[in-house]
Amino acid sequence: MTVAEYTKHLLSIEEYSFSLDEVLDNTSKHITAVRRELSRLIEKKEIVNLRRGFYLIIPPRYSKIGKLPLALYVHKLFAYLNRDYYIGLYSAAKIHGASHQQIHGDYIIIETPKLNTVRKKNLLLQFHTTVHWPRNNIVKKRSDAGAYKVASPELTFIDLIHYQSKLGGINRMMASLEELTEAFSEHDLEALLAWYEHKSTLQRAGFLLEEILGSNRYSDLIFDRLKREPFYPTLLSPENDNKPGSTDNRWKIDLNLVLESDL
Repeated sequence: MTVAEYTKHLLSIEEYSFSLDEVLDNTSKHITAVRRELSRLIEKKEIVNLRRGFYLIIPPRYSKIGKLPLALYVHKLFAYLNRDYYIGLYSAAKIHGASHQQIHGDYIIIETPKLNTVRKKNLLLQFHTTVHWPRNNIVKKRSDAGAYKVASPELTFIDLIHYQSKLGGINRMMASLEELTEAFSEHDLEALLAWYEHKSTLQRAGFLLEEILGSNRYSDLIFDRLKREPFYPTLLSPENDNKPGSTDNRWKIDLNLVLESDL
Protein backbone atom coordinates (compact mmCIF):
# COMPACT_ATOMS: atom_id res chain seq x y z
CA MET A 1 0.00 0.00 0.00
CA THR A 2 1.32 3.44 -0.91
CA VAL A 3 1.04 6.46 1.38
CA ALA A 4 -1.56 7.98 -0.96
CA GLU A 5 -3.60 4.78 -0.80
CA TYR A 6 -3.34 4.78 2.98
CA THR A 7 -4.57 8.38 3.25
CA LYS A 8 -7.55 7.52 1.03
CA HIS A 9 -8.31 4.58 3.32
CA LEU A 10 -8.20 6.88 6.36
CA LEU A 11 -10.59 9.34 4.74
CA SER A 12 -12.98 6.48 3.96
CA ILE A 13 -13.28 5.81 7.71
CA GLU A 14 -13.48 9.52 8.67
CA GLU A 15 -9.91 9.88 9.92
CA TYR A 16 -8.08 13.02 8.87
CA SER A 17 -4.64 12.67 10.41
CA PHE A 18 -1.86 10.15 10.85
CA SER A 19 1.67 9.71 12.19
CA LEU A 20 4.79 8.58 10.40
CA ASP A 21 4.93 5.46 12.56
CA GLU A 22 1.34 4.69 11.60
CA VAL A 23 2.23 4.81 7.89
CA LEU A 24 5.28 2.60 8.39
CA ASP A 25 3.12 0.03 10.21
CA ASN A 26 0.65 -0.06 7.32
CA THR A 27 2.97 -0.08 4.32
CA SER A 28 5.82 -2.37 3.35
CA LYS A 29 8.04 0.47 2.14
CA HIS A 30 11.34 1.61 3.60
CA ILE A 31 11.25 4.81 5.60
CA THR A 32 13.25 6.64 2.91
CA ALA A 33 10.63 5.83 0.27
CA VAL A 34 7.82 6.78 2.64
CA ARG A 35 9.41 10.16 3.35
CA ARG A 36 9.77 10.84 -0.39
CA GLU A 37 6.10 10.09 -0.97
CA LEU A 38 5.09 12.24 1.99
CA SER A 39 7.09 15.12 0.49
CA ARG A 40 5.30 14.71 -2.85
CA LEU A 41 1.90 14.74 -1.15
CA ILE A 42 2.87 17.89 0.76
CA GLU A 43 3.91 19.57 -2.50
CA LYS A 44 0.53 18.62 -4.01
CA LYS A 45 -1.14 20.13 -0.90
CA GLU A 46 -2.92 16.87 -0.17
CA ILE A 47 -1.36 16.62 3.29
CA VAL A 48 0.16 19.08 5.77
CA ASN A 49 3.08 18.31 8.08
CA LEU A 50 1.58 19.72 11.28
CA ARG A 51 4.39 18.65 13.61
CA ARG A 52 7.40 16.46 13.13
CA GLY A 53 6.04 12.99 12.43
CA PHE A 54 2.36 14.02 12.39
CA TYR A 55 0.33 14.89 9.30
CA LEU A 56 -3.11 16.21 8.36
CA ILE A 57 -4.99 14.98 5.31
CA ILE A 58 -6.64 17.79 3.32
CA PRO A 59 -9.66 16.39 1.42
CA PRO A 60 -11.03 18.30 -1.60
CA ARG A 61 -13.70 20.16 0.40
CA TYR A 62 -10.98 21.81 2.50
CA SER A 63 -8.37 22.27 -0.23
CA LYS A 64 -9.24 25.91 -0.89
CA ILE A 65 -8.53 26.99 2.70
CA GLY A 66 -5.68 24.49 3.12
CA LYS A 67 -6.55 23.44 6.66
CA LEU A 68 -8.93 21.29 8.68
CA PRO A 69 -11.36 22.17 11.45
CA LEU A 70 -9.59 21.55 14.75
CA ALA A 71 -12.27 19.09 15.88
CA LEU A 72 -11.28 16.65 13.11
CA TYR A 73 -7.76 16.02 14.41
CA VAL A 74 -7.12 17.53 17.85
CA HIS A 75 -7.80 14.36 19.85
CA LYS A 76 -5.56 12.21 17.67
CA LEU A 77 -2.83 14.86 17.77
CA PHE A 78 -2.70 14.83 21.56
CA ALA A 79 -2.87 11.06 21.71
CA TYR A 80 0.22 11.13 19.46
CA LEU A 81 1.89 13.66 21.78
CA ASN A 82 0.77 11.72 24.87
CA ARG A 83 -0.51 14.95 26.43
CA ASP A 84 -3.81 16.03 27.92
CA TYR A 85 -5.65 18.97 26.38
CA TYR A 86 -8.90 20.78 25.90
CA ILE A 87 -10.05 23.25 23.28
CA GLY A 88 -10.43 26.55 25.09
CA LEU A 89 -10.70 30.34 24.98
CA TYR A 90 -12.10 31.81 21.74
CA SER A 91 -12.16 28.41 20.02
CA ALA A 92 -14.34 26.98 22.80
CA ALA A 93 -16.49 30.12 22.83
CA LYS A 94 -17.19 29.63 19.13
CA ILE A 95 -18.19 26.00 19.71
CA HIS A 96 -20.65 27.17 22.40
CA GLY A 97 -22.23 29.70 20.08
CA ALA A 98 -20.31 32.79 21.21
CA SER A 99 -18.97 33.51 17.74
CA HIS A 100 -19.17 37.30 17.72
CA GLN A 101 -15.39 37.65 18.06
CA GLN A 102 -13.48 37.02 14.83
CA ILE A 103 -10.49 34.83 15.66
CA HIS A 104 -7.38 33.88 13.75
CA GLY A 105 -6.20 30.41 14.61
CA ASP A 106 -7.24 27.96 17.29
CA TYR A 107 -6.68 27.93 21.05
CA ILE A 108 -5.81 24.87 23.10
CA ILE A 109 -5.15 24.59 26.86
CA ILE A 110 -2.49 22.10 27.97
CA GLU A 111 -0.55 21.20 31.08
CA THR A 112 3.05 22.32 31.40
CA PRO A 113 5.54 22.05 29.78
CA LYS A 114 4.51 24.44 27.04
CA LEU A 115 4.33 23.65 23.33
CA ASN A 116 5.51 26.05 20.67
CA THR A 117 2.89 27.77 18.55
CA VAL A 118 2.24 25.98 15.26
CA ARG A 119 2.23 28.32 12.26
CA LYS A 120 1.62 27.05 8.77
CA LYS A 121 0.40 28.94 5.71
CA ASN A 122 -3.29 28.91 6.69
CA LEU A 123 -3.05 27.23 10.07
CA LEU A 124 -2.33 28.63 13.52
CA LEU A 125 -2.45 26.65 16.77
CA GLN A 126 -1.88 28.61 19.97
CA PHE A 127 -1.21 26.72 23.19
CA HIS A 128 -1.72 28.08 26.71
CA THR A 129 -0.56 26.19 29.77
CA THR A 130 -2.09 25.66 33.20
CA VAL A 131 -0.65 24.08 36.33
CA HIS A 132 -4.12 23.56 37.84
CA TRP A 133 -5.75 21.00 35.58
CA PRO A 134 -9.57 21.12 35.74
CA ARG A 135 -11.22 18.41 37.79
CA ASN A 136 -14.56 19.20 36.14
CA ASN A 137 -15.95 21.35 33.33
CA ILE A 138 -14.27 19.65 30.38
CA VAL A 139 -16.96 18.26 28.11
CA LYS A 140 -16.85 15.86 25.19
CA LYS A 141 -18.20 16.86 21.81
CA ARG A 142 -18.34 14.77 18.66
CA SER A 143 -17.15 15.47 15.13
CA ASP A 144 -17.11 13.26 12.05
CA ALA A 145 -13.71 12.02 13.25
CA GLY A 146 -14.91 11.14 16.77
CA ALA A 147 -14.88 12.69 20.23
CA TYR A 148 -12.83 15.70 21.28
CA LYS A 149 -12.55 17.71 24.51
CA VAL A 150 -13.64 21.30 25.00
CA ALA A 151 -14.02 23.64 27.97
CA SER A 152 -17.58 24.08 29.25
CA PRO A 153 -19.12 27.56 28.81
CA GLU A 154 -18.32 28.36 32.46
CA LEU A 155 -14.67 27.28 32.19
CA THR A 156 -14.35 29.12 28.87
CA PHE A 157 -15.66 32.31 30.54
CA ILE A 158 -13.21 31.99 33.44
CA ASP A 159 -10.25 31.09 31.20
CA LEU A 160 -10.85 34.08 28.92
CA ILE A 161 -10.65 36.38 31.95
CA HIS A 162 -7.63 34.57 33.39
CA TYR A 163 -5.64 34.78 30.14
CA GLN A 164 -6.91 38.26 29.21
CA SER A 165 -3.45 39.85 28.99
CA LYS A 166 -2.47 37.32 26.29
CA LEU A 167 -5.72 37.74 24.36
CA GLY A 168 -5.98 41.48 23.81
CA GLY A 169 -7.68 42.46 27.07
CA ILE A 170 -11.14 42.46 28.60
CA ASN A 171 -12.74 44.84 26.12
CA ARG A 172 -11.88 42.61 23.17
CA MET A 173 -13.69 39.68 24.78
CA MET A 174 -16.72 41.39 26.34
CA ALA A 175 -19.09 40.34 23.56
CA SER A 176 -17.93 36.72 23.84
CA LEU A 177 -18.30 36.79 27.63
CA GLU A 178 -21.84 38.11 27.35
CA GLU A 179 -22.80 35.47 24.78
CA LEU A 180 -21.26 32.68 26.88
CA THR A 181 -23.51 33.49 29.86
CA GLU A 182 -26.48 32.39 27.75
CA ALA A 183 -25.10 28.83 27.92
CA PHE A 184 -24.37 28.86 31.68
CA SER A 185 -25.98 26.52 34.20
CA GLU A 186 -25.88 26.77 37.98
CA HIS A 187 -24.86 23.12 38.26
CA ASP A 188 -21.81 23.54 36.01
CA LEU A 189 -20.75 26.79 37.65
CA GLU A 190 -20.95 25.16 41.09
CA ALA A 191 -18.84 22.29 39.72
CA LEU A 192 -16.19 24.79 38.63
CA LEU A 193 -16.22 26.65 41.94
CA ALA A 194 -15.53 23.36 43.74
CA TRP A 195 -12.01 23.15 42.29
CA TYR A 196 -11.00 26.51 40.79
CA GLU A 197 -8.12 28.14 42.71
CA HIS A 198 -7.42 31.58 41.19
CA LYS A 199 -9.30 33.93 43.53
CA SER A 200 -8.39 37.10 41.64
CA THR A 201 -9.87 35.62 38.45
CA LEU A 202 -13.06 34.71 40.33
CA GLN A 203 -13.25 38.28 41.67
CA ARG A 204 -12.98 39.69 38.15
CA ALA A 205 -15.53 37.19 36.82
CA GLY A 206 -18.02 37.94 39.59
CA PHE A 207 -17.60 41.69 39.13
CA LEU A 208 -18.22 41.48 35.39
CA LEU A 209 -21.22 39.20 35.82
CA GLU A 210 -22.82 41.45 38.43
CA GLU A 211 -21.84 44.99 37.47
CA ILE A 212 -21.61 44.77 33.69
CA LEU A 213 -23.57 41.74 32.47
CA GLY A 214 -26.35 41.85 35.07
CA SER A 215 -26.17 38.13 35.91
CA ASN A 216 -26.70 38.27 39.68
CA ARG A 217 -27.85 34.67 39.73
CA TYR A 218 -24.35 33.50 38.79
CA SER A 219 -22.35 36.26 40.47
CA ASP A 220 -23.92 35.38 43.84
CA LEU A 221 -22.66 31.80 43.49
CA ILE A 222 -19.14 33.10 42.91
CA PHE A 223 -19.34 35.47 45.87
CA ASP A 224 -20.54 32.67 48.15
CA ARG A 225 -17.38 30.77 47.17
CA LEU A 226 -15.07 33.76 47.65
CA LYS A 227 -16.31 34.83 51.08
CA ARG A 228 -15.30 31.51 52.66
CA GLU A 229 -11.75 32.85 53.01
CA PRO A 230 -10.01 36.24 52.80
CA PHE A 231 -9.58 37.88 49.41
CA TYR A 232 -7.89 41.16 48.61
CA PRO A 233 -8.17 44.12 46.23
CA THR A 234 -7.14 43.35 42.66
CA LEU A 235 -7.05 45.16 39.32
CA LEU A 236 -9.69 44.28 36.76
CA SER A 237 -6.96 44.36 34.11
CA PRO A 238 -3.64 43.08 35.51
CA GLU A 239 -0.74 45.48 35.09
CA ASN A 240 2.76 44.57 36.23
CA ASP A 241 3.70 48.07 37.41
CA ASN A 242 0.47 49.00 39.20
CA LYS A 243 -1.16 47.88 42.43
CA PRO A 244 -4.90 48.15 43.17
CA GLY A 245 -6.15 51.21 44.98
CA SER A 246 -9.33 51.70 46.97
CA THR A 247 -12.46 49.91 45.77
CA ASP A 248 -16.16 50.54 46.32
CA ASN A 249 -17.60 47.16 45.33
CA ARG A 250 -17.94 43.88 47.20
CA TRP A 251 -15.54 42.17 44.79
CA LYS A 252 -12.66 44.48 45.79
CA ILE A 253 -12.05 45.18 42.11
CA ASP A 254 -10.15 48.30 41.10
CA LEU A 255 -11.81 49.26 37.81
CA ASN A 256 -8.67 50.40 36.04
CA LEU A 257 -10.07 50.58 32.50
CA VAL A 258 -13.16 51.85 30.69
CA LEU A 259 -15.29 48.84 29.78
CA GLU A 260 -16.82 48.62 26.33
CA SER A 261 -18.66 45.95 24.34
CA ASP A 262 -19.32 45.86 20.62
CA LEU A 263 -22.34 43.56 20.94
